[in-house]
Amino acid sequence: QVQLVESGGGLVQAGGSLRLSCVASGIIFRLNAMGWYRQAPGKQRELVASITTSGNTNYADSVKGRFTISRDNAKNTVYLQMNSLKPEDTAVYYCRRGLYNTWGQGTQVTVSS
Repeated sequence: QVQLVESGGGLVQAGGSLRLSCVASGIIFRLNAMGWYRQAPGKQRELVASITTSGNTNYADSVKGRFTISRDNAKNTVYLQMNSLKPEDTAVYYCRRGLYNTWGQGTQVTVSS
């Protein structure tokens, strides 16, 4: 049974920082690329950042230079460090295993003006 559990969201002021975590179970974590997605009300879910099994990373243009994705294979965890947060970053953030269709419950990030 694949499980993905996101945490670390909250309410922050513009310019602040948060670190999100996603703990995976039921998979051989080191053999899977991982991604962070977000969905704001009334909008489609969008890819924010991804990381390969080798540690190569990709970012959406909207977050490049502000967000950093990383992974700790010993802890079966993928992280998203979010700095210089903007109100438009407000969304529910989800992690994803590769291109599979199993999602966690998400974690809410709210950035105030």
